[in-house]
Order: sequence, then structure tokens, then C-alpha cells
Amino acid sequence: MQNNNNNKNNKTILIVDDEASMRRLLEYRLSIIGYNVISASDGEEALNIFRKEHPNLIVLDIMMPKLDGFGVCQEIRKESDIPIIMLTGLGDIVDRITGLELGADDYLVKPFSPKELEARIKSVLRRSDRMTVNSNIPTSGINQIGFLTIDTNRRQVYKNNERVRLTGIEFCLLELLISRAGSPFSRAVILQKVWGYTPERHIDTRVVDVHISRLRAKLEDDPSNPDLILTARGTGYLFQRITQINQ
Repeated sequence: MQNNNNNKNNKTILIVDDEASMRRLLEYRLSIIGYNVISASDGEEALNIFRKEHPNLIVLDIMMPKLDGFGVCQEIRKESDIPIIMLTGLGDIVDRITGLELGADDYLVKPFSPKELEARIKSVLRRSDRMTVNSNIPTSGINQIGFLTIDTNRRQVYKNNERVRLTGIEFCLLELLISRAGSPFSRAVILQKVWGYTPERHIDTRVVDVHISRLRAKLEDDPSNPDLILTARGTGYLFQRITQINQ
């Protein structure tokens, strides 16, 4: 593990990769732009550091000794909504989808540009900061949509009065859909507005599909036959137009 104290923005990033050259590269690049960077070379070490250091974001490789990235992601999601960006191999489409299904916020395909990773990190942390700031705002702006209660200031969701745990990216996705309930968003537009980048390949939009599935699993009574988050054939997704009661 390596620690760098050039910490201009008070954000700590945990790099998890068994390739020493990759760790050194990312540690150097992220440190010089002001992040505090710590690293782990295997999954077990990553979990230990995560619980001790409480980083703001994790960059997580999949193929690692002792415990792979999938296992690390699964364990972390049991106790934290920390943003996770997974690193996958070029042809491992199944791995990308699996990582997202387990709770990763986004992924990058190796080899990738360090500048692209820096942009993804900046975008994810911006959303995380928004969540933190809004959590301190007094409760107001509550929308009752069917059996869902959506508090847009505290950024919390309740289903039948029980809180539903959403990651930051999941709440941003839900917020976008309900902002224009009844009208569809294309996958490309969702990706740009929520994740902050434009898809270069068709597979890039799969991140949207998987997060929609995750939202449905948490919010719908029957995720296989959704009533709220609908598919707009040939377009993308929309939130069903439902009368909202503002409190």
C-alpha cells in the first residue's frame, strides 16, 4: 500500500490491481492532480484497507489473487454505497455486466487512457459530493408516487414506508426519469446526463440497462413486469406518468 499526502481536495481513492505497473501509473497520475491515493494488490488487502481508511472511491480490477474484483465488490456493497469503477479486459463483456450487476457504478476497459479514468472519477465524485451536501438539507420537497416516497433533498427513497438503499448513481438515474415522467429518455441521453460521457460503442449503453434492472429490483413489486420504470421500445426508458403528491 502506498499513501500520498498531496491531498488538495481531501478525496481518497483506493486503487486495487495486482499489476504493480498499473498501480504505480494510477498512483502517480491521480496524486499529481491532488488526490490522496492508497493501493492494494489483492482482494483481501483491498477489503482490509477499505474498512480501515474509508476511501471516497475505489478503482477495482477484476482479475486478482485471493479474492477477485467481483468478490470485493459484493462484500463492499453489503456495507457501503461507495462509488466503484471496475477495470475489465477488452473482450470480457460478460465480466462488465456481472460487475455492474454486483453493484459497480461504472467500468473501464483495459487498455484505457488515464485521462478517461480521471474524467470518470471526477464525474462520480461530483455526484457523491451532491449526495453529501443534500443529506444536510432539512426534509422538504417530498414526492409520493404510488407506494414510493421520494425525498429529493435528502436523496432518499422509501417503499411502503421502508427505506430503500440506493447508490448515488441509482438515485441520479431515478431522479432523471421522474423529472420527465411519461416521456422516454434514450440510453445515450441517460448515459450522458447521469454518467457524464457519450457512448462510443453500443456496448457502452449496457451500463444503463443494468442499472435500470437494479432499480426495478429495488423499487418494483414485480421487476419482471414493471409498473413504474418502463421500456420505451426502440428508444430507451421512461417513468410511468403517475399523479404526484407534493408534501
